Amino acid sequence: YQITNPTYVKPFENSEDIIKVFPKYHLTEGLSEKIYRNLVSNTLKKIKEIDEWYSDDFLKKNRFKEINTTFFNLHNPKNKINIFSEDLRRIAYDEIFSNLLVLLKTRKIIKIKKNKAKKFSQNIEKKILENLPYKLTKNQKKILIELDNDIKSSFKMFRIIQGDVGSGKTILALILAAKICENNNYQVAYMAPTEILSKQQYYFAKQIFKSLNIKIEILTGSTKNKKEISQKLSSGEINIIIGTHALFQKNIKFKKLGLAIIDEQHKFGVKQRMKLAKKGGKDCDVLFMSATPIPRTMMMSIYGDMDISKLTEKPIGRKKINTYIKPENKVLDIIPILKKQINSNNQIFWVCPLIDDSKFLKYSSAIKKYDFLEKIFPKKVGLIHGAMNENEKNLCINNFKNKKINILVSTTVIEVGVDIPNANTIVIENSNKFGLSQLHQLRGRVGRGKKESMCILLYKDNLSENAKKRLKILRETNDGFKIAEEDLNLRGHGDLLGYQQSGIKNFRFADPIHHKDLFLLAENEIKKIKKDEISKYNNLIKLYDRVELLVENI
Repeated sequence: YQITNPTYVKPFENSEDIIKVFPKYHLTEGLSEKIYRNLVSNTLKKIKEIDEWYSDDFLKKNRFKEINTTFFNLHNPKNKINIFSEDLRRIAYDEIFSNLLVLLKTRKIIKIKKNKAKKFSQNIEKKILENLPYKLTKNQKKILIELDNDIKSSFKMFRIIQGDVGSGKTILALILAAKICENNNYQVAYMAPTEILSKQQYYFAKQIFKSLNIKIEILTGSTKNKKEISQKLSSGEINIIIGTHALFQKNIKFKKLGLAIIDEQHKFGVKQRMKLAKKGGKDCDVLFMSATPIPRTMMMSIYGDMDISKLTEKPIGRKKINTYIKPENKVLDIIPILKKQINSNNQIFWVCPLIDDSKFLKYSSAIKKYDFLEKIFPKKVGLIHGAMNENEKNLCINNFKNKKINILVSTTVIEVGVDIPNANTIVIENSNKFGLSQLHQLRGRVGRGKKESMCILLYKDNLSENAKKRLKILRETNDGFKIAEEDLNLRGHGDLLGYQQSGIKNFRFADPIHHKDLFLLAENEIKKIKKDEISKYNNLIKLYDRVELLVENI
């Protein structure tokens, strides 16, 4: 018998010297386990003692060890480390707590006194509502009152509207924007993560403000007259500017920015929020919006620096989306359904996880599916994906909006904000490879008109029990908040299908299921901290800033 490349070669009588449990690391090319362990070992010897940031009583009460001991134990384990190990629980708590500390600091920077509270009349709200073809829900009316109170307050607004897909967040933001502009001569910046969504919101705003004296412009990467728009912003000629992150570049200056709105805020980080909140000075209120439902366990750790408004009611008259599950080898059975929809003048989304075929992943590609469908439905199919430039994407979306094509094949680039009321069918391939929250977002692209809608989830054979449960949840409910909770319950530690794909913070050590008690503990402790006590945790914040920076660089 032979052992290839043994870690130890020692006489039998010295077997007690051999370490029985080895730490395992994610390695990059060119590094072996042995070299990496030596690097870690040398680093542990050289780093100076880190001052502990918790009291002895707190450590003892929660069965945590001092941070230096914790680091040493994790890299020199006596037993196999798992998610319930005391040392791992210690750094998991540190990660949660440090995140809440950053949010607390953000809140103290942002929730400052305004130079003066904003005033407005309700007349402009009445004019906008009279022009709408529908009535607001009770939930929407309640949130409008919350927004009004924030604007009238002597402190800066820092609020998020967390609403399910298609629940009507945009109209609330635009009503607020109109109020800000009306009597105060303030300007409003409305930022969306994609050019497609920015243009959609721009045309919607133009439509509902057509009887009002409000000047609106759009600024994105493909805007040609950027210099002219920039000058009009600095002179105050533009009341509302809608666009992508280009709005907050250094060369874009506002005469009197009174409100910043960020749509799909989870696409932007905490530091970007802080930078944005300072723009416009003390009098700039900040409103965020998100269509990604967050489970209660993670709410504080993600939105801890904001006031939260939850929009749970769907607009009046909105029909339920019927969801069906089908194996991918039965894909030809769907073709007659599509033909029937096209003959009824309806439109279809077809979503694939990859742009092109991959040697490594057995997923469906958008380009291959486009070729397949184009043969069956000649000149009726369009293709959109992330590798296309903005002009190509816009052309394809406009063709779909104007009914020049009936089927739009795409990757998940259509996940956020694409609003085509005439599209009432969506087919999602390899659906078991997406997180539940992302599938719910994609499904939300249909069901926006008055017709019955359907979502067909295709899956590969040999589904795991967990994957079957996931798809069953989607079939049974259209409630995004319920789906988020169930997703969290089904999700195992390290499962990449859930929150990473939804843009929600993916903790590196903490797990929202198995460490639920640590999330609650951190939430309670953060509430006890006074303003002058934050500085004693500076070492903790610096440490996790470095971890994030290191991971980004890798």
